[in-house]
Amino acid sequence: MKLAFMGSPDFAVPSLRALVAAGHEVAAVYAQPPKPAGRGQRETPCPVHAAALELGLPVRTPPKLRRNEDELVAFRALDLDAAIVAAYGLILPQDFLDAPKRGCLNIHGSLLPRWRGAAPIQAAIEAGDDETGITIMQMEAGLDTGPMLRKSATPIGPKDTAADLHDRLAEIGARLILEELASPSTPEIQDEALANYAAKLSREDARLDFRLPAAQLERRIRAFFPWPGALALMGDMVLKILAAEVVAGEGIPGTMLDDHLIIACGEGALRITRLQRAGKNAMSTADFLRGTKLPEGARFY
Repeated sequence: MKLAFMGSPDFAVPSLRALVAAGHEVAAVYAQPPKPAGRGQRETPCPVHAAALELGLPVRTPPKLRRNEDELVAFRALDLDAAIVAAYGLILPQDFLDAPKRGCLNIHGSLLPRWRGAAPIQAAIEAGDDETGITIMQMEAGLDTGPMLRKSATPIGPKDTAADLHDRLAEIGARLILEELASPSTPEIQDEALANYAAKLSREDARLDFRLPAAQLERRIRAFFPWPGALALMGDMVLKILAAEVVAGEGIPGTMLDDHLIIACGEGALRITRLQRAGKNAMSTADFLRGTKLPEGARFY
């Protein structure tokens, strides 16, 4: 089939590679424009852009699609059978959605309609869901509201982080989009009563609120790894919490209950098992405490 591929982050790369390997004609790849990165702040292409160049595919990086008539003309001129969209980062106006013969198919990182929006992987872990998965969806104007075409589930293990699920789901998405292109499914309308919104995360979301239950904070630590991270503050000390366990304990939320970095929460307590200080390597809590003495009763906030 003649396709356009529209994606930007690592999550989308396996799908792009799978489409090319399967023999589909990828007439154009659309990705977010290069951004400054690294110490030198050099203009750096996003992962999909870099993969497309490696594969010898033409790349377009419009900063916007809305009210972009030149880009719409170019998109229509591709005469596509379908456009495959995976975490592209731009909203597709209706004219773009209507241009390909089979429309635009989205590789969405949740079992719709459970989690719509920008951060479905993180939302599923933080909510304590037993499973998540990939939904291939026919795109329409609403945010992740289109008819569902195909799904595949994967369990969420008790130690799974967002990084773990990200990689699994990226591979599932690559397999599922090939299956859908080969054998189109009957569309299934989403049940709006089951829909939840997973808002885009920001760095401000990283700070842990120890007034919350320990079980919820433990899930948040896994959900926010590696980004935006989970931060615990005490004075001018900032600790990035990489892993923790829920344990018994009670006290004023944020208070260290012993000298092994067990912290009281709104319900129960968290034993921090792995962490990182700014500018330092990740380490176990035991290694951290050998070099840093924190008094029992110290308060994180």
